[in-house]
Amino acid sequence: MFLFYQQVKNFEPLLYINRDKTGEIDGLLLAVNIREGKGLKGYFSSRVVIYGGPLIVKGTSTPVILGRLLEKLVKQTKNKSIFIQFRNFFEWNEVEKLVFKKMGFAFKDRLNLIVNTEEEKRTWLNMSESRRRQIRKGLKSDVEITDPENENDVKAFYGLLVHLYKYKVKKPLPDESFFTAFYRESKKGKLGVIKLIKLKQKIIGGILSPVTPGKNIYEWYVVGLDKRYKKQYPSVLAIWAPIEYALNHHLSHFDFMGLGTPDKAYGVREFKKKFGGQMVNYGRFARRNNKNLYRVAELGYNLFRWIK
Repeated sequence: MFLFYQQVKNFEPLLYINRDKTGEIDGLLLAVNIREGKGLKGYFSSRVVIYGGPLIVKGTSTPVILGRLLEKLVKQTKNKSIFIQFRNFFEWNEVEKLVFKKMGFAFKDRLNLIVNTEEEKRTWLNMSESRRRQIRKGLKSDVEITDPENENDVKAFYGLLVHLYKYKVKKPLPDESFFTAFYRESKKGKLGVIKLIKLKQKIIGGILSPVTPGKNIYEWYVVGLDKRYKKQYPSVLAIWAPIEYALNHHLSHFDFMGLGTPDKAYGVREFKKKFGGQMVNYGRFARRNNKNLYRVAELGYNLFRWIK
């Protein structure tokens, strides 16, 4: 992931390593500083994001190692980013949460959905009847789930995402280099997969899914032209694609990577819940490095979404 982030425009990977007294690595934290450009725009959009970390060796003093990693992270990034955010993939215990709190992080509820993919029949039956019917009908309508043939396919997939994020999601989307670099690494058997939904060679949907080998596959970026191709169900098939991949490659779970906050209605949540799975609330930890600048940046971000 560090090498991948290095290939992406406006991404700066940051790696922190803790060693025990013998010099062995017993903890590491991979973060990425993301900006939306250079100069003032780059600074006011800068945020440090950690996906699913840090990682700490079992049997060690987790709170101590966690504290060291967080202290180093905050010290080196508090003056170069507006905020730091941990997107948790697992539950931290109360002692560990206190370590985050001591370093200025606040816990925020964040829902997620985890689909068990250890056994095909159970995975299939856990879906709603309507979702199973849509998958069957979509696959019978001359649609195929396929890998990109080349970078042009990836760029076409990216074009669909650009339109989606501009007119509906209204959130920042990584540069095209994120997707082409991920594709190049995926061809080497690294990072994960990109699956496309094609109708007579026309791309009508797709998904980019990182993979933890032998464990999980994730939804990171997904799109489907549902209004234009209602009978093909491209968004449904785009999510079915990594679930099917997990079943065929002995991965234990498909992770939706977020379903919004519990106190806010979220239409996408209802759509995704029909794929079955367990609802969890691992939450996020966030630290505002400069509260006044954060307010200015938040105002600018909301204005950006309104204009978009």
